[in-house]
Amino acid sequence: MNNTFLKILKIIVCVASAIFVFAVAVMFLWNWLIPDIFNGPTINFIQALGILVLSKILFTGFGGRGGCNHQGNRVMWRQKFYEKMQRMTPEDKEKFKSKFGKCFGDYSSGEKPTQPMD
Repeated sequence: MNNTFLKILKIIVCVASAIFVFAVAVMFLWNWLIPDIFNGPTINFIQALGILVLSKILFTGFGGRGGCNHQGNRVMWRQKFYEKMQRMTPEDKEKFKSKFGKCFGDYSSGEKPTQPMD
């Protein structure tokens, strides 16, 4: 058998196993908590899988090209922050520095940040 085929098969099995484990975990947690706390119904495996899909859609979107780009958002936030710091007066910069300390680095030097903060 081809080594690439085995890698792909391994990935498919791992993803399917992870989905199965998460769905079973959601089902057990739901059936343990919701009926006792809220007098809600119990759910089966397929309903738990549906809850997982729904939460994926609601909280993270579909992904792909139009999905969330966390690295890009971080860079965009840093750029806006840099621009805002450049528009501040020296007094406002000192006030900001005294309030937040060294958390945000030295943006008053006019040096543009090149790497995102982690």
